[in-house]
Amino acid sequence: MCDMIDSQSAEKISKMKKLRRTLSESFGRIALKKEDSNFDEICVTKMSTRNCQGMDSVIKPLDTIPEDKKVRVQRTQSSFDPFEKPANQVKRVHSENNACINFKTSSAGKESPKVRRHSSPSSPTSPKFGKADSYEKLEKLGEGSYATVYKGKSKVNGKLVALKVIRLQEEEGTPFTAIREASLLKGLKHANIVLLHDIIHTKETLTLVFEYVHTDLCQYMDKHPGGLHPENVKLFLFQLLRGLSYIHQRYILHRDLKPQNLLISDTGELKLADFGLARAKSVPSHTYSNEVVTLWYRPPDVLLGSTEYSTCLDMWGVGCIFVEMIQGVAAFPGMKDIQDQLERIFLVLGTPNEDTWPGVHSLPHFKPERFTQYSPKNLRQAWNKLSCVNHAEDLASKLLQCFPKNRLSAQAALSHEYFSDLPPRLWELTDMSSIFTVPNVRLQPETGESMRVFGKNNSYGKGVSNSKH
Repeated sequence: MCDMIDSQSAEKISKMKKLRRTLSESFGRIALKKEDSNFDEICVTKMSTRNCQGMDSVIKPLDTIPEDKKVRVQRTQSSFDPFEKPANQVKRVHSENNACINFKTSSAGKESPKVRRHSSPSSPTSPKFGKADSYEKLEKLGEGSYATVYKGKSKVNGKLVALKVIRLQEEEGTPFTAIREASLLKGLKHANIVLLHDIIHTKETLTLVFEYVHTDLCQYMDKHPGGLHPENVKLFLFQLLRGLSYIHQRYILHRDLKPQNLLISDTGELKLADFGLARAKSVPSHTYSNEVVTLWYRPPDVLLGSTEYSTCLDMWGVGCIFVEMIQGVAAFPGMKDIQDQLERIFLVLGTPNEDTWPGVHSLPHFKPERFTQYSPKNLRQAWNKLSCVNHAEDLASKLLQCFPKNRLSAQAALSHEYFSDLPPRLWELTDMSSIFTVPNVRLQPETGESMRVFGKNNSYGKGVSNSKH
């Protein structure tokens, strides 16, 4: 009897142990399932909210961003510079984020309404920047010894461009002026400096893609002979000095200032172009070539063989261009050679000596016996229209100084009384802001002509033929 009771008790105990083990395993599976579910949720949340900018830190999900900030996030993702890399090349991580989000929602067979999809990458066959077939040539603007300039159109965004096509030769390689121009312009962003959009390199050519500007100052003056409207001269000169001040502060010399290298848009915006001869000036002073600047705009120190110069080199050219805009003729139109060019300068400014120009006798090409001895004149005696514009003669005289160190800097020239009647806001503009964004600043119609000018044969740089000089 006792044995039967013990046997039944042992059987009950065994059943209870088995039931407890079964329940324990079941609860264990439920707990494990819950942990797995939580882990999946955490993983997907981390993956879906991980850096749209390429970092590995966890960012708040889009759902938790306040509504006013959501708009800002979406605008940042969709906006891009049309001349930088296309958005699909920069933001590829978005498609990876979508894959992470879909992992979470695929079991339900539909996407969460809170998840915003990003646009898919563009077709591989669509035009891209940096490719030769991304631009359509419309017409030839000019041709020179090693470069041809075309008016073109971008197939990427439909904008007009200027295509400066530089021919490459196996023996000579890429012209150093093209390399210099491209490397300098890539770092210059200013309203009064021509914008380099793109660079295309093939085996046969190097193409620099610039913003398209309708004409240049040389053509503008040819279209309006006899001198420009005084107010337009002031606005053109202000923009020229503004662009020069920007590059001079970055220790860059243009070294080839002339009207052909100053582009003029149809709204009157002036832009420095052709940086083929430009140089980044080292500190301390470096020795440069004296074969720079077109003869008519070349300063006397360089004509006399000086190879040590600074930003004052460009400022002589500014003075020559200033006089030419007012008077309607070139300031010093040398017709023969360097000797003739110097004679024309000394005729107005006086033949230099050690008193007026310390160190002039040490310059390689200065031989006192070779030059006629002239006394300096008032500039209005040479260019009578300077007397018709307030403070114009004084500014011109401070730019056209034979002794380089006496020339006014671009920054100082902007503060000259000649500009005193312009709106003060012009001096507060950011680098990329046009002067024509200031109210009441606009070009005046030239005598008998509309102020809109549409020209051809813009030089856009070395290697393209010019009409004169």
